[in-house]
Order: sequence, then C-alpha cells, then structure tokens
Amino acid sequence: MTDFAARLEKVACDTELFKQLTRGVERETLRYTDSGLLATTPHPKALGSAFTNEWITTDFAESLLEFITPVSNDIDTLVAQLEDIHHFTQQQLAHEKMWPLSMPCYVEKEDDIELAQYGNSNSGKMKTLYREGLKRRYGSLMQIISGVHFNFSFPERFWDALYGEQSEQDRQETKSEAYFALIRNYYRFGWLIPYFFGGSPAICSSFIKGRESTLPFENIGETLYLPHATSLRLSDLGYTNSAQSVLKIGFNSLEHYLKGLNEAIRTPSEEFAEIGVKVDGEYRQLNANVLQIENELYAPIRPKRVAKAGEKPSDALQRAGVEYIEVRSLDVNPYSSVGITANQVRFLDLFLTWAALSDSNPMDDCELECWRENWNKVIAEGRNPSLELQIGCEGEVLTLRKWAKRVFTELKQIATLMDKAHGNDSYTQVCAELENWIDNPELTVSGRLLNDTKRVGGLGKIGSELGEEYRGKHLGHAYSYYSEEDMQKEVKRSWEKHLEADKADEVSFDEFLVDYFTYLKD
Repeated sequence: MTDFAARLEKVACDTELFKQLTRGVERETLRYTDSGLLATTPHPKALGSAFTNEWITTDFAESLLEFITPVSNDIDTLVAQLEDIHHFTQQQLAHEKMWPLSMPCYVEKEDDIELAQYGNSNSGKMKTLYREGLKRRYGSLMQIISGVHFNFSFPERFWDALYGEQSEQDRQETKSEAYFALIRNYYRFGWLIPYFFGGSPAICSSFIKGRESTLPFENIGETLYLPHATSLRLSDLGYTNSAQSVLKIGFNSLEHYLKGLNEAIRTPSEEFAEIGVKVDGEYRQLNANVLQIENELYAPIRPKRVAKAGEKPSDALQRAGVEYIEVRSLDVNPYSSVGITANQVRFLDLFLTWAALSDSNPMDDCELECWRENWNKVIAEGRNPSLELQIGCEGEVLTLRKWAKRVFTELKQIATLMDKAHGNDSYTQVCAELENWIDNPELTVSGRLLNDTKRVGGLGKIGSELGEEYRGKHLGHAYSYYSEEDMQKEVKRSWEKHLEADKADEVSFDEFLVDYFTYLKD
C-alpha cells in the first residue's frame, strides 16, 4: 500500500469529517461606468466604512471592491453569502457596475486610480501609505488586477484520523508540518488551477503601454492575447514582483518559512531606496526594504493564522502555528456572477485534500525553481495540447495531459469519500467534467473566454456584456442568507467603529510607524 493509500484509508474511516471542511472567499472586482471606463468616484458611503466593514471593503484602490465571506462548512452557504453581498452592493452603485474579469477594463490615465482611503487613524493612514508604496514601486495598473482568494482548513477530526490523539503542542506542530507539506505539493501541482480556471488569456493593450514584453502577442483590435494562455494575471505582466525573485523563502517548515520571510522584510532594496521614504515631509512608502510588510510577498499560496489585535501575521504563526491556508492563484471566473462557482470550490476541496494526503518531500531551491517554470509554462501556453512539464530537476518531462490524468486517478478516490459524506455524486461529477477539460482545452475557462473575446471583438466588449448581464442578476436577486437589515446594521456598525478609531490614537503617525517597525531592529 502506498503512503497516499494508507492515509486515505485512515480518513475513510470517518467520512463525516469532509462535511466539516472550513472555507472562506475574498473576491475582488473593479467598479466601472456605462462607458466601460474605470470608476473614479470614491468608495460609496452607503456600503459602510472600507476600514471596518467585515464583508465589503476595498483592496488597492477606491474603485477596487473586495467582498469577504465569513468562514463556513457548507458550499451552498458560501455561495449564498457572496450572492447577497453582491446584491446589496449593486443596489448602492447606481449606474456603476462590477467588472467581471481579472484584467482591468480600459484605464485612460493611471492617475485616475485613487488609492484606497481608510480614514484618519494611524492604522488607516498606514494602510493607505502601504498602497502608496506599492504604487511607486510597481505602478497602479498592476495593483488593480482582480483575483479570488480561497481560505481553507481541515477540521480537527481530519487530524485525529491521520495522527490519533496528541498533546496540544504536538498537534500544533503536526498541523503546521502537514500544511507546509500541502504547500509544497501546491507548488508542484497547483498549475492545474490556472489550467482549468485561469480567466486572463488576454489583456487590454493599454495595460502594457510603456512596458517591455517579449511575449508573442496576437491582437483583436486593442486586445492582446496569447493563443494558448490561461492566466496572464499570474505572469510577469501581472501581479508579480521580479525584485522578490532573489528571495529565498522556503516551505520545508514553519521555521524555514518565517526565517526567509523575516529576512525579506529586513533586506534593503537599492531600487526602492531611490524612491525615498519621507521626502519633503511627505511619506512615499513605509520603508525601503524589499518587502514593506509581510502582505507584499506575492505568492500563489500562503500559510495563515487569525492574528490577535495588533499582532503581525508572522507573529501569529510563530505563536500558534498554521491554522489555515490561503489559495491566491484563482482568477475571477467571468462565467460566474460572483467570481467563483460551487464546482470550483469542490475541486479545491479535492485538490487540497489530495495535496495533504500525498507524499511531500522537502524541496530545495532548485526544485522550487523547476516547479515555478512549470507554472509559467501553463500560464502562457497551458492549452497547447502537446505542452510538456518538468518532473523535478532531472530533465525528465511529461505532457500536462498525462500528468493531470495521473493526479485525477487519486482525486477520484477522494471524490468517492466526499460524495459518501454528502449523500450525492457532486464531487465525482466535478472530476468527470474536469477530466473532459484535460482532453479538450477549449472547454476551460480561458478557452471559453478567448473564444468569446474573439466573437465580440475585444476584451472590453465581452467584459461589458457580462457585466451588464450580472448587474441585472444582482439587482433581481432575493436575499437567501443575509437580509437588508443585516447589511444596514453592518454599514452602521462599521461607521461607528471607524469614527472611534479616528479618535482613539494617542501618538503621532511618525511615532506609530516607529513603534510598528521596532521589531525590524531586533
């Protein structure tokens, strides 16, 4: 019996644990106008405070909405929460709509992108200043690319089945080790996600104006595309940071990861030092290091723990280990009005469970680079039927199609157990559908979107067509999880909390930043 089979047999003894998987979603979307341009209006006050609203906030820009669901154990609940949040938001947007694609709509001037504002508290000012640093480091266009982040964790019953009874300390260490094993396998095989669900095979030509690119683009009017691309959002043109390529942040253990992350936060950057930190009395960035703060690390997956008030993410991990993981490589699904489908969630359930149950040896820098090259191949040419991927650093290759089929052999075994727990065949059906996508790349999200882009004559046109359709759908939606009263209560609560924060500070912003970054000198 293989190690995977042995682990699978252990969890098969308690299939009910699969009904307790914990999930949450963060969906980003740009507000845009009837003319197809980026909205330049402030974040609507009727949505509450972007600083303190638990469900509706902003990411980089005032125009970049972010919707956050609470954690839950039920996929239908997750989708219902997203639908209700979209419904409430669209009601407050008047004639503005929500852009249904990852890559931005036409941006006339980069200066039209206003940084997200979070009020006058020191914490709020720091959030905006961090974004000022991102703008000066990488430009604003890159920062308004939208994505979907998927937060996921296993229940204690999962760990009980695998490891039996453990002390609290042993369980904490075991879970961290297991989540990092999952992360390593995500780097090895997570290219399946952009293959199936990548939704950015094309970009608006304005997006790369003034930027160098060696990619062999073809064009549909003002739309540039690669014939077999899946997710240009994840390419060097998208949400990446070439300056971070020199960092050696590993995933062999929690200690290994935190050591690399903390070194990155402390590593000065000659390039960013040229920007200046505080010039003529005005801040330009939080500091001149490779990473201003931990959130600046661009990674397709992150280990996470809910932090206590005032606690930094790495301190939370150091204190109590990994609590959940955040999948960050999902493009917005243009064929879902809320950016993600229930079947995508089911696939992630299967894949992340498989990644946790499969063997996962430590990974050196050479192997990690090999897997990153595989991701880059899938991102740029994943729908090429003859595409070959590396198997480690030994030079052996295998076609994407054959490798994906091998993975699905084991995914289907997990699907059987999950279906047993839920009393249906939903997970098995997902496997069957996606296996068909392996054989027929044009059925993937990127394949469909590129065909539709060609059909209507450009990315802006298909985005506007879908955006208008979804506006009507959101407005016609009836609450199924929340209520109008729930939404209005959160708006009211968020503004009250925001105003309290604005009045609570007892030190200057300069002093606040010195205190915050004191740990860098330790």
